Amino acid sequence: MTSAAPAAHLAELNLAKLRHPLDDPRIEPFVELLKPVNAAADGAPGFVWRLVEEGAPDATAMRPAGENVIVTMSVWETPEALWEFTYRSGHLEVMRRRREWFDRHVEAYLVLWWVPAGHIPTVDEALERLADLRANGPSPRAFTFASTYTAAEAADSLRTDAVPTA
Repeated sequence: MTSAAPAAHLAELNLAKLRHPLDDPRIEPFVELLKPVNAAADGAPGFVWRLVEEGAPDATAMRPAGENVIVTMSVWETPEALWEFTYRSGHLEVMRRRREWFDRHVEAYLVLWWVPAGHIPTVDEALERLADLRANGPSPRAFTFASTYTAAEAADSLRTDAVPTA
């Protein structure tokens, strides 16, 4: 008898380096899109959770990856649910206009990884996954839409990563 892979959800971290401060008028169109895009994410099929700063509607004031770098982090039931939201919702307008607001990336800025269902990843965990992707390329521990792995392929890392460290 084989044991079933643990139930898993897909976590994602996305970094974007601002061309100008958030309060700059050139960034205002992006800021105006935050509320409707976040609402669309919250109501999207397969959405589980997204990072928000305590007492704020989003995480744009957080700077765990650098002074001018904003982070988006969320958890989804499936890769398909995340894909649908990313490319078939109001989020697509933000992506189409990203060069107006954000610098071009020179290294990986998006990382996907599987987490046990019910686990809310930390920002440190997400940054570690991104560092893993940058250092080692795609693997079941850290991957992208272009190089995806299934939860079953990541099962060993799910079991290992779910164990708290002392």
